[in-house]
Amino acid sequence: MYPPSIQKLIEQFSKFPTVGPRTAARFVFYLIKLPKGELEKLVKSISDVREKINFCSFCFNTFESTSSEKRLCSICTNPIRNKSLLCIVERETDLLSLERIKKYKGLYFILGGTVSTLKENDVKKIRMEELVDRIKNPLNFIKNSPGFEEIILATNPTIEGEATALYIERLLKSLKAGNGPVESIKITRLARGLPTGGELEYADEETLSSALEGRK
Repeated sequence: MYPPSIQKLIEQFSKFPTVGPRTAARFVFYLIKLPKGELEKLVKSISDVREKINFCSFCFNTFESTSSEKRLCSICTNPIRNKSLLCIVERETDLLSLERIKKYKGLYFILGGTVSTLKENDVKKIRMEELVDRIKNPLNFIKNSPGFEEIILATNPTIEGEATALYIERLLKSLKAGNGPVESIKITRLARGLPTGGELEYADEETLSSALEGRK
């Protein structure tokens, strides 16, 4: 239907989350109409993201650094943050939503998604092994870490988010049953002020603040 070069780019855009072929085609024709200078700026911005953006070695948040030696994001290196408090979220956008309300002062861990079932292949899609490693051995990642006293499960109140929180809660409780630093950790979840089926990214600040403060 389209020339091969256009069709190929449509297929690439169609791989983006929530982007279908029609929306992808609109993107492509928008790019075609852009002045050459604007298109070059866009290409440069994409290249910069690839070259300058790193993932934090503890929480997997994205941050910009020109130094290959910097391994932690500004949140994890902030001396004011409460390093005994860990909030588990699904995506970077959820982290940003919680930071926006300026009520949470602990650390984060980004799962990288959710699970719709508790089958092994589904669970492998999220960073569970990495999460357990950081809970058991925080000093391997955060200098002078006191260990975690509370872990907040801040997954979205969706079917997938609830399934993910349930899996994590069961796993953490099994770890608590053994010996070691996990045994005394308190596990909490956000209060039910968030609407069922909603997402943290779209919650207003008052609702999100209430859910965080009323966690249990």
